[in-house]
Amino acid sequence: MPFYVSPEQQMKDKADYARKGIARGRSVVVLQYADGILFVADNPSRALHKISEIYDRIAFAAVGKYNEFENLRLGGVRYADVNGYQYDRRDVTARGLANVYAQSLGTIFTETNKPYEVELVVAEVGESAETDQIYRLTFDGSVADEHGYVAMGGQADAVAQALKDRYTEGASLADALRVAVQSLEAQDSDRHLEAKSLEVAVLDRNREHRLFRRLPAARIGELLGSTESGAAESSEGGSAGGASGA
Repeated sequence: MPFYVSPEQQMKDKADYARKGIARGRSVVVLQYADGILFVADNPSRALHKISEIYDRIAFAAVGKYNEFENLRLGGVRYADVNGYQYDRRDVTARGLANVYAQSLGTIFTETNKPYEVELVVAEVGESAETDQIYRLTFDGSVADEHGYVAMGGQADAVAQALKDRYTEGASLADALRVAVQSLEAQDSDRHLEAKSLEVAVLDRNREHRLFRRLPAARIGELLGSTESGAAESSEGGSAGGASGA
C-alpha cells in the first residue's frame, strides 16, 4: 500500500532539499557599479564557469549543481539566438529570459520528484544605471527584481548583510570589486580570497556590441591592489595633513 504524503509536505520537502544543495555551494555576488554590472564568484576552477555571457547585453550567474545550471544556461543561449535571429536583437531581454527560466524551474519543481538545486541571476546592462535589470530566480521558479546587489549560494545571508553594510551606488570597478570580495570573505573571517580563486566578469556599458568581458587573474589582482594602495595613500595623506595642521 503506497504511503500518502500531502502536497504541502511534498513541496516543503522539495524546497528544503533544494536549499540544502544550494547552500553547500560557494557564493556568487552580483552588483552594479558606475560603468555597468559586476559579477564575482568564489570559484578557483578555470574550466567550470559560474558566470557566462548569454547575449549582447545579457549575462548569467548561477550557484548549485553545475550540470543543472549548465543545462539552463545552454537553453537560455538557444532562446536568445533564435529570438534575435527571427525578430530583432533588441527583442532579446533579461526580462524575457527570466520568464522562460521561471517557467522551466517552476515546472521541474512541481512535476518531478527531484527539483533543480540551483539559483540564478539574469542581468542586462542598460544605457544608465537606472535602466539596468537584475533578476534573481530560485529553484521553484520564483523571480525577484533586484537593485544594487545580489548574493546567492553558500552563506548568502551573511554575504548579503556584508554587502548592505559596504555597498555604495556609483562605485568604481576597483571599489566595487573590493566590496564584493570583502563580502564573500564575511562567510569565514579566517579566509582570504586571492585573485586566482575568483571568477570575475563585467557587463560594461561603455563597450560596443558584446558588452560581456571576463577579467583575468592578473587584472583582478591589479584592481584589488590599486584599491588597497589607494586606501593606504589616503590614510598617509590624512596623517600628514593632521601633523602639518598641528
